[in-house]
Amino acid sequence: MNKIRKDTITPKLFTYKCLDESAIRRDIGKDMGTLWRPSFVRDVEKILHLPLYNRYSDKTQVFSFYHNDDITRRALHVQLVSRIARNIGKILGLNLDLIEAIALGHDIGHTPFGHAGEDFLSELLYKETGKFFFHNVQSVRVLDKIFQRNITLQTLDGIFSHNGAFESGKYRPRPLKGFEDFDKKIEKSYSLGKDYISKIRPSTLEGCVVRICDMIAYLGKDRQDAEKAHIIDNSTIFSRGEIGDNNSEMINNISVNIIENSYGKEYIKLSDKLYEDLRTAKYENNLFIYKNPIVKKKYEESVEPMFRELYYKLLDNIIKRESGSVIFDHHINFVNKIRKTSNSIDYLEEEPNQIVVDFISSMTDDYFIELHDFLFPSSKYRVNYISYFDNFK
Repeated sequence: MNKIRKDTITPKLFTYKCLDESAIRRDIGKDMGTLWRPSFVRDVEKILHLPLYNRYSDKTQVFSFYHNDDITRRALHVQLVSRIARNIGKILGLNLDLIEAIALGHDIGHTPFGHAGEDFLSELLYKETGKFFFHNVQSVRVLDKIFQRNITLQTLDGIFSHNGAFESGKYRPRPLKGFEDFDKKIEKSYSLGKDYISKIRPSTLEGCVVRICDMIAYLGKDRQDAEKAHIIDNSTIFSRGEIGDNNSEMINNISVNIIENSYGKEYIKLSDKLYEDLRTAKYENNLFIYKNPIVKKKYEESVEPMFRELYYKLLDNIIKRESGSVIFDHHINFVNKIRKTSNSIDYLEEEPNQIVVDFISSMTDDYFIELHDFLFPSSKYRVNYISYFDNFK
């Protein structure tokens, strides 16, 4: 990579930065930026202090069923996304506070049990309502609708548009007209599904950087975790190319390539060759890790039916207004207590299936398992964890 000296960072470079004074909130009279707490710093702190942020620490990134502190949870993942994105954003002259806010909040609506849990919950919601569930849309809902944190449009849009399942060789921001435009996109995502979600692009360069850094953060890390979980033997099964085949190489090589191809531009771009390598890396992760038949079988035999049993039990609790049930005590009353400060409507007035989805998606893996055991003590479905010593020789 060519060295970029500080004195070569021209004012033109910063014309693509999202400025703090451009921040837009639903309640424009609150949370005004100050010298020591600029607008997007406020977003970062709002996200960090949200109760659901704590739950990142026990939500599966990819590998469930393991008692192993070295296997990545979402708490580490969002930090890695933030760190990598800020490294790139600093060289590109972008707003690092906005990058951090998007990165730390991007998975706050994610389900327990990773993308398998997301798929199971989406199937149940679609069956009952004709709506799809996506964790990025739920992350916006958590911040904007459930807990009403008055987060900026720029942060919410970056979170909504982050979906790392859909890669691109070039990310050019698509400006938003305001919250009305944004709300229409959210509503469309519920009914139009993956075809619509895959075409969404962030409205800021900061959002574009976080989106691609989501992939950078998980591609190599998932390979590390797959080795720890004995899903694969080592990384030599993967193609190298320009991207490399292990975590440190992939982070470095993709980051450098982005900087070289995006510096001073109004878009984020990868070289054609590295983009093809990125696509290959994702394909091989799918082939060797995510769609591993052993992993898939465990999810389908235990977690999927547990989702189904929990979903309909909780839905029945709401329909029957069983105020002493867990969903009332642990979720509905909890949300209403927080909402009192903003004089919002009673949470129970929302659609029952949506409340169930809000509750389940907020759960950590361990809470999900314990709740299922509590509600269905005689169920044949159980999650059996692999201990630290099961593979000890």
